[in-house]
Amino acid sequence: MGKLNGRVAIVTGAAGGIGSAAAIRFAEEGAQLVLTDIVGDRLEEVTRQARDRGAEVVPVIGDVTSADHVAAVIRAAVDAFGQIDVLANIAQGGMDEHTYLADTTAEISERAWRGGPIQTMLFMQQAFPFMRERGYGRIINTGSASAVFGIAGFTAYEMAKSAVQVLTRNAAREWARHGIVTNTFLPVIRTPAFDLTEQGRQAAENMAVSNPTRRFGTAYEDCAPVLVFLASEDAGYVNGQTIGVDGGAHIFA
Repeated sequence: MGKLNGRVAIVTGAAGGIGSAAAIRFAEEGAQLVLTDIVGDRLEEVTRQARDRGAEVVPVIGDVTSADHVAAVIRAAVDAFGQIDVLANIAQGGMDEHTYLADTTAEISERAWRGGPIQTMLFMQQAFPFMRERGYGRIINTGSASAVFGIAGFTAYEMAKSAVQVLTRNAAREWARHGIVTNTFLPVIRTPAFDLTEQGRQAAENMAVSNPTRRFGTAYEDCAPVLVFLASEDAGYVNGQTIGVDGGAHIFA
């Protein structure tokens, strides 16, 4: 019996990297899925893989920075399945615009915020009434260890990711009484996003060398099982936490 049998999960950023790995793992654990991403051909492939694992899947192609698209994804979940149990906010825009502090413009920062905490907040807000109605919800937000410790050249991205953690903490305080728990995970996982900028490629090289495990984690094998736990009934008393999925690259006291 799968850990997510009978659950309906929305996964944003589902076309690749951690998002696609989460979608496939969720399908293997019995969840029904609503998947969204702006990259339509890759989303179709992930949809096929999830269906091959027995899941009912509704793909919704579009841009998560659009409030209308957020509403469409929520509506698709409710129309298809009548409920929302899990919200995995994996998508993050602005990954191709890493800049140093002196070069970071308001426009770059605004794109990172729209692509990160603002769309995350909108998904959380719109999923909340349906979770509250059922007295059950699991919200999983994607943070970044770089927003905790700082890495040169990632100013706008780190600002945005810090705000995502604030959303997690506030939801944890306000919504747990309704059976909804909210957590942030901080992945150090090799994904194609690292290859979009020179800063990303350099950071990836440094992380792999310095990791205590002497390897770079993978999305499906190392990260997605943690997300399955956070999406499951087993995580009902885990709330407001920041969980590193990084092989010990960042050890919190």
